[in-house]
Amino acid sequence: MIDITMSGKFILASASPRRIELLTLMGLQFDIIPGNVDETFLESETPKEHVLRLSEKKAQSVSIHHPNAWVMGADTIVAINGEVLGKPRTPEEAKEMLGKLSGQTHTVYTGFTLMKKSADIVISEAVDSSVRFRLIPEDEMSWYVALEEPYDKAGGYAVQGMGAFFIREICGSYTNVMGLPLCEVVDVLKRVGALRFS
Repeated sequence: MIDITMSGKFILASASPRRIELLTLMGLQFDIIPGNVDETFLESETPKEHVLRLSEKKAQSVSIHHPNAWVMGADTIVAINGEVLGKPRTPEEAKEMLGKLSGQTHTVYTGFTLMKKSADIVISEAVDSSVRFRLIPEDEMSWYVALEEPYDKAGGYAVQGMGAFFIREICGSYTNVMGLPLCEVVDVLKRVGALRFS
């Protein structure tokens, strides 16, 4: 039987249920230690630069205390027409975000950083996916924002949840829209010898 194994301790520097779910589905063993950092945008920072910077900061904040472990930080944002949509805090904010996404195409950016401090390894990549929404009628918006689902998601919807029926088309990585582009993550893990299929 072929197993999937890590060459050392693996830590996910995130408490995101979606990222935890994706890595668990792969059969990976890992610890969860959230990398808490200030997520404020810097002036003139692009969405891609933002997610790369935050993913590295999250990984760095955990690697300091676990220098011999493989540590992965990640950050995901939603952008439309030059505006970045964060996580809505109220039904009003969630409805406003859905109104902006309704009938439009937006971009989901995820940056991830793999770090092993003791080996001086730092690899950061960013992936973007385009997501096209159908027009969302008022009754559907009101129903959706009354659920718990929109409130811990960038852009106020879950591609793997009940918000999936808003989506007409995805161009690019589906798992990226969830919060972690598994294809690229596995490539990086294998490239540095952190992950083996044997």
